[in-house]
Amino acid sequence: MSLVKLTIKGISYSQTQNGAYALILNEVDGDRKLPIVIGAFEAQSIAIALEKEIKPPRPLTHDLFKNFADRFDIVVKQVIIHKLVDGVFYSSIICERDKIEEIIDARTSDAIALALRFSAPIFTYKNILDKAGIYLKGNPLDPEPAEPEQPLATTDSFGLSSNPKSGDATYTQKSLSELHEMLENAVQNEDYERAAKIRDEISRRES
Repeated sequence: MSLVKLTIKGISYSQTQNGAYALILNEVDGDRKLPIVIGAFEAQSIAIALEKEIKPPRPLTHDLFKNFADRFDIVVKQVIIHKLVDGVFYSSIICERDKIEEIIDARTSDAIALALRFSAPIFTYKNILDKAGIYLKGNPLDPEPAEPEQPLATTDSFGLSSNPKSGDATYTQKSLSELHEMLENAVQNEDYERAAKIRDEISRRES
């Protein structure tokens, strides 16, 4: 199976789950986005790693892991999001020490927080992106659209959204055509956390 390289677009506050955030990944050579719902602690850790100028007074858990790995000459080579089951993403951290490679299971949020600290690339398999990626429709020959007036998320000093909104996370009563329309609207409004939930409901019905 072929691998697809991903980059981090940003983090937005979950509009349907208190204390949750949506991590938005972009495919490098395409327009699809992969939204992943993560917890507040992991969101803060990822945001701090993205904001290179922010240095916490004491190491966070992921910083401690990085310090530990550096001390024992362990290098994180890459992170692979390798499985998607019932809306849950599973990841592997590919490590190397003394030219011996090891594969370690990890939550996707932890794996990405560590990948940032090691400047390691993030990948997923094409079939996962085909299933869970959100594709922005449009003619590739059209000029680039103007940037939206509002950013992906209103951020505080850690790069996390500080403007949560309430929302309805129940989509079971909607028809498939209604869900597809809602998905398109959510993507257009850059509400990726909501889009991820609608996508998961569509995937459950079509599987």
